[in-house]
Amino acid sequence: MLEKKIKRIHYLSVIVCMLTIFGCAKDTTVVIDNSPAITETVSFKKTILPILVKNCSGSNCHSGSVSPNLSEALAYSTLTSGSYLNTAAPAKSELYLWLTGKRSAAMPLGAANNPSKINALTLAWITQGAKNN
Repeated sequence: MLEKKIKRIHYLSVIVCMLTIFGCAKDTTVVIDNSPAITETVSFKKTILPILVKNCSGSNCHSGSVSPNLSEALAYSTLTSGSYLNTAAPAKSELYLWLTGKRSAAMPLGAANNPSKINALTLAWITQGAKNN
């Protein structure tokens, strides 16, 4: 009789552990940007574009096969003609949400967290009106 109770407790423990383990799921990774706010004017051509080309299109991810196309020739027109930028609410811009990991794993995938201060620079650029400067 005691053996049956021990077996039941054991099985119940295993079931509880399995439910706990399999009940947990990770949907997204949110990267917290602790970099200081950018106060100087951010140039798309001098600052943002080189970062996008190096980290996003240079890795052959966003160079035409995966949307948005962030190749040097098309990055600005792709970002401004799509729904990637929201100058009224910059922190809600699709581009910024993808970079910070609020839409999926933080971009660029496999790169060091927030390379070249890309999150803060991108947010500042969008806040400043996302100009093609």
